[in-house]
Amino acid sequence: MSTAPRVATYFHIHLVSDSTGETLNAMARAVCARFTDILPIEHIYALVRSPRQLERALEEIAGAPGVVMHTIVDGALRAALEEGCRRHEIPCIAALDPVVAAMSRYLGAPISSRVGAQHNLDTDYFNRMEALNYAMAHDDGQLGQDLSQADVILIGVSRTSKTPTSIYLAHRGVRAANIPLVPGVPLPKEVFELKNTLVVGLIASPDRLIQIRRNRLLSLNEQRQSTYIDQEAVREEIIAARRLFERQGWPVIDVTRRSVEETAAAIINLLSGGRGAVEVLG
Repeated sequence: MSTAPRVATYFHIHLVSDSTGETLNAMARAVCARFTDILPIEHIYALVRSPRQLERALEEIAGAPGVVMHTIVDGALRAALEEGCRRHEIPCIAALDPVVAAMSRYLGAPISSRVGAQHNLDTDYFNRMEALNYAMAHDDGQLGQDLSQADVILIGVSRTSKTPTSIYLAHRGVRAANIPLVPGVPLPKEVFELKNTLVVGLIASPDRLIQIRRNRLLSLNEQRQSTYIDQEAVREEIIAARRLFERQGWPVIDVTRRSVEETAAAIINLLSGGRGAVEVLG
């Protein structure tokens, strides 16, 4: 006896922030992802810093009842939001409060009441922008003459997520260049002369690479058969890459079953935890 497919449940979630709302949005999505067949309808209210702005938000919340999550710092606005939610019998969650309170108790330090403090245009912000510019300028082997300015250089055969990983690292303030391993094409000699830059090799299983490459060719309407998706040729590429990485003593990350975020996290761990030994991370 077959079971009827479960119908997804939709609900309204209202995200009220006195800053850009990025932190709150990410938290809400992470929480909602823990529930099966639950699909949130997001209502985002960013830069809510005045009673009038909050009043407009409460009007929309009342028109589509659901759950309210907020990161409002100002005491008067918080009180008004919570009172408005109580009036309409709507759950109101101060998303950061439990973490901030626990950290305050541990540190024995007072909590800042500055609005949008986590998004100040400070040194970290500009470092991230510089890292992003660097990643874009040094994508796919471009501008190889100043690789010594990189925090990390990613090297791998085609379709091992070098570019998206570099971009993700840039958003974490890490300067990342990436260089493709192309059969018959030598790497820039500068790569072998680096003294203080981490070089990481990226690999994936031949089957996974062929699947990704075939999809890439289809998206380009390319029908011709080539060594790019030939099983034996791809296997040889991976073997040659492994030999190169082992010869140079470069850490290796297998991205076959890893998301870009997981690969980037492994690289950040390598940057902060020492580079001496070769690591193969599956």
